[in-house]
Amino acid sequence: MAGFRALAEQVRDPRLVTVRRRTALRKCLERFAPYGHRATWHHLCTRAGFTTHEREPDPARLVAALAELEEARALWLAYEEEFAARRRREKHHGIRQPGTLDEWHRRTWGGCDIVPCVSAQRHPAARLSEVLRRMIAAMEAGRPRRDCPVCGGTRFAWAPGPGGCPAAGPACRECGVLAPASMLTPEALHTAAGVPGAETFAAA
Repeated sequence: MAGFRALAEQVRDPRLVTVRRRTALRKCLERFAPYGHRATWHHLCTRAGFTTHEREPDPARLVAALAELEEARALWLAYEEEFAARRRREKHHGIRQPGTLDEWHRRTWGGCDIVPCVSAQRHPAARLSEVLRRMIAAMEAGRPRRDCPVCGGTRFAWAPGPGGCPAAGPACRECGVLAPASMLTPEALHTAAGVPGAETFAAA
């Protein structure tokens, strides 16, 4: 099975037919998909300027989408290296009890569903790398917050975790991100729990 880099080379290879290059890009998301497979694909297609079902998009647009994905992946791999180094230092000093950041990282290991979205059509508009930077910074800050770590919105709805949704939790009604519950204040969680939200995102 081809790895991410081999698939990326196929996306850039002008000798391959466009359909195969598109397929290679889609397979890249099996290795790295920050929003989940469907939402990440929708995000990349939207930003690069082709539709999710377009069979033969402009190859230049495929390469542009790949470039955004690679930029985010490089940032995430660097973060994982830093995280592993920190854990080694902590264990050396006898700190073995995992914290909130460790639990979040454990669930996102491998680069899929790092910033899950309730709907494939509702996701942040910013570049993937910028969204990852914001989420990582918010988690490392270790302080509960009332707003979305990605867009700063203060309205949340509790998503019950239907089929296709990574997990139940508070979803931002502005950008569609499912925020880690440990990141929000009790007040924000209480408000989210009292607002029906799954159908809101599905209909948006």
